[in-house]
Amino acid sequence: MPYLVKNNIGTNFRKMNLGNNTKPGFLNFSLINEIALRDFPALLSRWLPDGTLKGREWIARNPTRADKRPGSFCINVDTGKWSDFATGDCGGDVISLAAYLTGTNQGEAAKRLADYLGVRHD
Repeated sequence: MPYLVKNNIGTNFRKMNLGNNTKPGFLNFSLINEIALRDFPALLSRWLPDGTLKGREWIARNPTRADKRPGSFCINVDTGKWSDFATGDCGGDVISLAAYLTGTNQGEAAKRLADYLGVRHD
C-alpha cells in the first residue's frame, strides 16, 4: 500500500510502498531508520548542534553527561551506529540514538522520529 512520505528536513516527497506491515499501530523500524539516514547529518545538527562532520563520523559532546569536549561520542552518518567511547554506551541505528538522547524507549523514539519525518504509523 503506497503512502506519501514527506521529509521535514528537506523538501523531498515521494510515495513509498510499506508492504504488508501497514496495520494500525505498526512501527516499521527499518523504514523509519532508512528515511532518517537520508538526511542524517541534518538531523544530527539539530540533535547535537556543537558536533562536526569528520569523514563519515559526526563527532560531538554527549549531552547525556558532563562531556567537556567532543571526541569520545561518535556517530556514523552512513549507518547510524554510534558509541560513547568514554562510557561504553552504544547503539546500532538512528532510533537507538534518538532513544538514548531523549531518555525514552526505542518504541517511543521511533514514534517521535516517524512523526518528525512524516512517516505514517497510525
